[in-house]
Amino acid sequence: MLNRLLIIAKNTFIETLRQPVYAIIIVSALVLMVLAPTISMYTLDEDIKLLRELGLSTLFLAGLFIAVFSATSAITEEIESGTITTVLSKPISRPVFVVGKFIGLTGAVGLAHLICTLAYLMAVRHGVLERASDEIDWTVIAAGGTAIFLTIILTAFLNYAYDWHFSATGITLIAITLGLGVFFLAVVDKEWKINPAGNEFQSFDIYASLLLLMALITLVALSILFSTRFNVIVTLTCVVGVFLLGLISDWVFGRFAARSLTTPGYDLLDQIGIILARIGTVLVPNLQIYWVSDAIYETSHVPASYLLIALSYTALYTAGILALSIACFQKRQVG
Repeated sequence: MLNRLLIIAKNTFIETLRQPVYAIIIVSALVLMVLAPTISMYTLDEDIKLLRELGLSTLFLAGLFIAVFSATSAITEEIESGTITTVLSKPISRPVFVVGKFIGLTGAVGLAHLICTLAYLMAVRHGVLERASDEIDWTVIAAGGTAIFLTIILTAFLNYAYDWHFSATGITLIAITLGLGVFFLAVVDKEWKINPAGNEFQSFDIYASLLLLMALITLVALSILFSTRFNVIVTLTCVVGVFLLGLISDWVFGRFAARSLTTPGYDLLDQIGIILARIGTVLVPNLQIYWVSDAIYETSHVPASYLLIALSYTALYTAGILALSIACFQKRQVG
């Protein structure tokens, strides 16, 4: 069973990388990361904070669209085209199919998130030119430009010589070259000197990116759930709706769920409202725990213990959603 699970996950991962929309979203996110330092100039005294918020917002939205479009194409299109009957006619159970799809999509979303995070770290390292006297960080320009140049050259060569898929190869190579570029910037400072202490990278950016990755894993699970029953448009609408509702979960559900049912003066309707609010806090993911924009403007610090709490919440919620996805898919007519 494990071998079949890994085969489905691998095929899903490769198919997702080969989708044109996957590459388009990543390229769009990278372009926004490049433009972020310029856009962040137009503030009075909090340019770098705005740069961080723009970068993290780009990470979140890029991952959201990749999760939605990839999940719908991975399950919904297979059901509508009928190719899923070929897969399920083999000794592959439906739970294995759903979990394998989830693992493959999570890997693809994680790879895209890694690429965008590396670009985000480069943008933060470069910073914002707040004054006319500020100098361009040519180490960042050189590292990013070299990574892009090498990726294009190597991808074109591998596509021409060995007929490797262009977009999938390019995405894999850009992750490697950008990773090498960030490693170079972690060692070399703005003066082109070996100075790891002057790399200006902060643990906050890494922690914030990890939290957003957990949120994206949750959204991947939700995309799998909706795509087992609905078409592409409905799945996209539902996931975006849950995404928006999850960002204001505390305001919509939390403030009512915290109230006591035995509070004097509450009638039956008030008690029903409290019960529904408590159900909503369980069913709708609280995406506010992953978004640390407040810390950008206050302490710029995220405790490591907070990551463990968020990871536990993500694991439990994702496991519940996957169990519900399997239950829904068990009754789905695919023939």
